[in-house]
Amino acid sequence: MGYIIENANILKETQLTKCSLLINDTIITARESQLNRYKLMKMDMDAYIMTPSFVLFDPNIPLKTSFRDLRHYLMGHFLMKGSTTLLTYVTVSYESELCEKIRQTKTALISSPIDFVLAVKIPARLLTPSFIRKCKKEKIPAIFIEADNIHDLENLPWGWIREAMFPYNQPLIPIISTQLKKEAKGVLSKWKAIMEKEKLPAIFEELKEHEPLSVPTLNKIGLYREKTSLLHGSELSYNLYFKGREIKNVDEVNLFLYHGDRLAVTVHKGKVVRAGKEVLIKPGNGEHVKVQTPSYFSF
Repeated sequence: MGYIIENANILKETQLTKCSLLINDTIITARESQLNRYKLMKMDMDAYIMTPSFVLFDPNIPLKTSFRDLRHYLMGHFLMKGSTTLLTYVTVSYESELCEKIRQTKTALISSPIDFVLAVKIPARLLTPSFIRKCKKEKIPAIFIEADNIHDLENLPWGWIREAMFPYNQPLIPIISTQLKKEAKGVLSKWKAIMEKEKLPAIFEELKEHEPLSVPTLNKIGLYREKTSLLHGSELSYNLYFKGREIKNVDEVNLFLYHGDRLAVTVHKGKVVRAGKEVLIKPGNGEHVKVQTPSYFSF
C-alpha cells in the first residue's frame, strides 16, 4: 500500500523546494506541491531538510582486508555520512585483465552494505577501440584516463575512439599523474579542448574524493535520475537532517561536509538503514549497479 511524504523540504545542490511525495513500495510515483486528493497514510517531514542519499567517489576501497574491516570502512565512510552508493574504479594495465579484475572486485564487494558502481582506470595508451568495446560489453559506465605525458592525449585516435563508444557513450574522466601535478591546470585545459573538439562524452575536472558527486557528473555516468534525484520514477533513497537556523541557506555539499552532526536518518530503497548513530542494515544489502545508458541526459 502506498503512502505520502508531505511537507518535505528537499535540498538538491543549492535549491530548496517544499513538496509532497507519493510513494509506492520503494519508488516515488508522484512529486507535487500538495497531494490532498489521496486518502493515504501521511508522514509529515516539515521538521527536517531532506536530501537524496549521496553518491561518493572513493578509489581506495580496502578490498583486500577482512570482511569485518571492509564493512566497518563502508559504514564509517559512507553510511554514517548519508551515502548509500559508492563509485570506485578497477585499475587495469592490459586489456586482457579487464574482465577478471571486474569479476574479482564484484566478488570482494558481494557482502557490501551499500550499492556500488564500478568504473575502470587505465593509462592513456590503453584507450583503444578494442578496449572500449570490451567496456561496453561489461557495462562500465566511466573510464578514468591517467596521462603521464601531455602528448599522450594528443596522439590518441580520437575519431575511432568516438565511433567505438557509440551508442553507450560512457564518459572519460581525467586523472592527473603525480609527475604532472604541477602542470595540472594546463593538462586539464588541454583535456577539455580535446574532448570538446572531438565531441566526446567527458568530465573536465578530476573527481573529488569523499564528496557528493554533482548532478552533471551523475548525469554523465548515468546514475541520475533513477538514483540521487527524489523525482518522479526515482528510487526512495534519502537523508533527513534536523533543521536549524545555521543551515537554513546552506547548499548540499556544505550540508554534507559541515553539518553531519545533524544527520538523523538515512533511507535506502524505502528502508531505514541508519537512525542516529545506529546502523540498521544487513551484510549483502548492497548491489552492483549496472548503468544501462550513461550520458543520457547530457550528451
